[in-house]
Amino acid sequence: MIRSGEYIRDLFQRPVGESVTARGWVKTRRDSKGIHFVQLNDGSCFQDLQVVIEAGVIPDDTLTAITTGACIAVAGELVESPASGQAVELKASSITIYGMSDPATYPLQKKGHTMEFLREKAHLRPRSNTFGAVFRVRNALSYAIHTFFQERGFLYVHTPVITASDCEGAGAMFGVTTLDMMNLPRTEEGAIDYGQDFFGKPAYLTVSGQLEGEIFALAFSNIYTFGPTFRAENSNTPRHLAEFWMIEPEMAFCDLDDNRALAEEFLKYIIQYVLDRCAPDLEFFNKRIDNTVLQTLEHVASAPFEHITYTDAISILKDSGRNWEFPVYWGADLQSEHERYLTEEKFQRPVVVTDYPKQIKAFYMRDNDDGRTVRAMDVLAPRIGEIIGGSQREERYDVLLEKIRAQRLPEEAYWWYLELRKYGSAPHSGFGLGLERMLMYLTGMKNIRDVIPFPRTPGSAEF
Repeated sequence: MIRSGEYIRDLFQRPVGESVTARGWVKTRRDSKGIHFVQLNDGSCFQDLQVVIEAGVIPDDTLTAITTGACIAVAGELVESPASGQAVELKASSITIYGMSDPATYPLQKKGHTMEFLREKAHLRPRSNTFGAVFRVRNALSYAIHTFFQERGFLYVHTPVITASDCEGAGAMFGVTTLDMMNLPRTEEGAIDYGQDFFGKPAYLTVSGQLEGEIFALAFSNIYTFGPTFRAENSNTPRHLAEFWMIEPEMAFCDLDDNRALAEEFLKYIIQYVLDRCAPDLEFFNKRIDNTVLQTLEHVASAPFEHITYTDAISILKDSGRNWEFPVYWGADLQSEHERYLTEEKFQRPVVVTDYPKQIKAFYMRDNDDGRTVRAMDVLAPRIGEIIGGSQREERYDVLLEKIRAQRLPEEAYWWYLELRKYGSAPHSGFGLGLERMLMYLTGMKNIRDVIPFPRTPGSAEF
């Protein structure tokens, strides 16, 4: 086990002349007359540690085994490095081979690989520069999310992965069953008899922890969930996954304005946290993936957010003079081209759009007094569009019941959700942030499959 103080990132801070041991995987090796240079990385930082092996120090059979992909431990002395970009290098005195690697077949050779190729090698791609940086940022982002809410007294709630209710009312859910698909039990009417299934009723993988989160918000005031969610949508696009991670805070005694303010504070906090702690990784993304990453993140972390209503947004888009691919009219959902125009051209900053038409939003959102709109919000960010969606929830029993019936949702599946409105209901609000969408924003990566360790997409469930 590598202990604190022994990671390669720590060795760069140690003084010249100190004896240390570095462990990791060989990135590259090059040989010169009487000397060998090995680039070693243990994943702790972007920078490789250069190991210098002088002729005759290491036995030939050990030296032969030091190939790209091999796992080794190097004991030696830190010496001042004559090369630019690194203060120290490791002068080897002994080397242990933990795991050999066949250089003829090792997939990650010293050349550029396409993202498509690396997805096929998801068991090895974390060792590459790009994906090492992606998953260090993912780690820092996850820590920042927990830190933000914990510092503000929020309770972390583990909501169920298996559920009997559809939060979005959209029906794009994965079924969970133990029934024999080749011999399904049937009712007298010919329907599948879910009474014989494991849970005695239809069950699904969750699309959101929101509804269960509301239970806890109406007992603990401020809570958040952070876990996997699932969509059975046949959307084979660079922005969709069948399995992804969601962060969903829920706050009692909170209206839409409070919700909007927290979302802005949250986004600024997590962006600044990653800027402060992942500078070398973000510099790599800025150089190799998208040269606007740093400028955009620094601007969002410091700029005030704009706030407009949906109705205002439609007017702005109509008055823009653009020929939109997707028509603009009151009642249409905003598309990516509309969102990017608002954030990148019209306001040149993040924009929070509120008060959407009720017919394009979920049943649980609170109606406004105009009878046409609901207290919903989307936070739109330059370069990516919608990054947060949220709303004030409908806390009135009779109104919520009417909305469930209007959308022909099964009342029996929401009995407990309705009952929350009968016993101590309170105004409450919340929002959701997709972790992978946020990672795309932080890194500039263009495909959501490249910011999650093992992507689940239509027709693909490898690893």
